[in-house]
Amino acid sequence: MSNKFIFNEDINKIITKRKSVRTYNTEKIPDEILNKLNEYIKSLSGPFDEKVVFKILDSKEHINGAKLGTYGIIKGATKFIAAKIKEGEVALEELGYEMESLVLYATALGLGTCWIGGTFKKGQFAKAMEVESGEILPIISPIGYESENKSFVEKTMRRFSNCDHRKPWNKIFFFRDFSCPLTEHATLDGFKDALENVRLAPSALNKQPWRIVKHGDDFHFFISNDKEEAKEGYDINKIDLGIAMCHFDLTCKELGINGGFKVIDPKIEEVPKHYKYIITWIKEEQKR
Repeated sequence: MSNKFIFNEDINKIITKRKSVRTYNTEKIPDEILNKLNEYIKSLSGPFDEKVVFKILDSKEHINGAKLGTYGIIKGATKFIAAKIKEGEVALEELGYEMESLVLYATALGLGTCWIGGTFKKGQFAKAMEVESGEILPIISPIGYESENKSFVEKTMRRFSNCDHRKPWNKIFFFRDFSCPLTEHATLDGFKDALENVRLAPSALNKQPWRIVKHGDDFHFFISNDKEEAKEGYDINKIDLGIAMCHFDLTCKELGINGGFKVIDPKIEEVPKHYKYIITWIKEEQKR
């Protein structure tokens, strides 16, 4: 299989390189880099028929009179990526997929990012993004260059968030049904990188709420919802699932494995009650 290099380097390296950056230096992002980000935004699409609106905002500009901020969680950053979308059944999965694709592209350009879901001034960002009735703005990310000197907040959050820990394969991946855990030693016909990159995907509180069942060349994606939905009024686990879908799909594309997402009947018996089926990635047969 030939490597297509979706970005400017191997996607495995980009995913490994990506981390949450909360302290930024004062170096200005060159216009060339911002232009590349905006061009990439124009090209973004995901697995669902949903439209995500992205904008790069500058906290110094007070757009529509808004005073953007993150309650001290982010230090030094003045540029933010904000995303809004109309409420819908799969809107959050779409937003997670597209936003993570943009985050990975920003990483490939040498920028730091950080998924922010609850600790930003939502009213002010909504004003800057002109959020209308029926739309939500659940996520933002600062962009900029990482500072060598980490803030006390960042050091504390990294210490207590356990952000570098990931669940083992046999807790999140399964073969045929949920009674048979899948390990990294299984014969995976080229899909090992795709699954490992899902395992490395970021998620709120590092919960990794996705579960994947491999059945032949079909990969069924589920959400594990063992807690109540977030107080913000939306299920952040759905955004996390979109992130996992993005890692899987982009890795397959770079490896030259053709396929796509489709909602089907997974025909899996005895699904744990807290698991909800969302979608299946299906491999396409190669044309001869």
